[in-house]
Amino acid sequence: MVARIWADCDLIHVLIAGIRIKTVRSHLSVNDLATLIRQGAVPAGPAPLPPVEEGDAIEVERCVNRGGGVSLGQHIVLAAEILAGRRVGIRIEPTTLMFYDLVTRELLRTRTNPLRPEQMKRLRGARPAGPPPRPSIEPVRVQRRASNSGIIMVAGQKVALGRLHRHQTVTVTVSETNLAIELTDGDTKVIRRTTMQPVRSIKGQRLRIATSVS
Repeated sequence: MVARIWADCDLIHVLIAGIRIKTVRSHLSVNDLATLIRQGAVPAGPAPLPPVEEGDAIEVERCVNRGGGVSLGQHIVLAAEILAGRRVGIRIEPTTLMFYDLVTRELLRTRTNPLRPEQMKRLRGARPAGPPPRPSIEPVRVQRRASNSGIIMVAGQKVALGRLHRHQTVTVTVSETNLAIELTDGDTKVIRRTTMQPVRSIKGQRLRIATSVS
């Protein structure tokens, strides 16, 4: 069967014969969309979702558990492990859940809504929804600890710093196009980003000390 793909920076929809059969969170950036257009993609028009009327969307606040999930009625919905322990807002639309930062309304994650309308109405702490959250366009700063051979891994991309930097913890600024690595000697190494995987871990590995040997 031939599938048609509708995509933006927030969501990807899969349609067959004009009917939406699946929606997933998008991993694409603005640069990715521009590349697809150069390769033959065409403007898609409005999203293939029912328009959200006033009063259709609600919001709740929840604390993300250590496994990265939140409780919504009888459902445990995975937000993201990286959000564990964080209190977030959730905008609940008829087909979509949007996890966002309570202070900035920055979009953190998007998930499919498993709730029926009657279940949405019974949610604890539900309130009328504010404006839709938007993804951040700011670079993300992370820490990584170099391996024995001086290699770090950032967003699925391996970077060789050299054995001179083995076991050192460095700070990396991750943008859509570059990785800027702040080395411990004060120098900054900037390389081209080759993956579009999301950043899943902010802090580098802690130093592990063996308590026994064999």
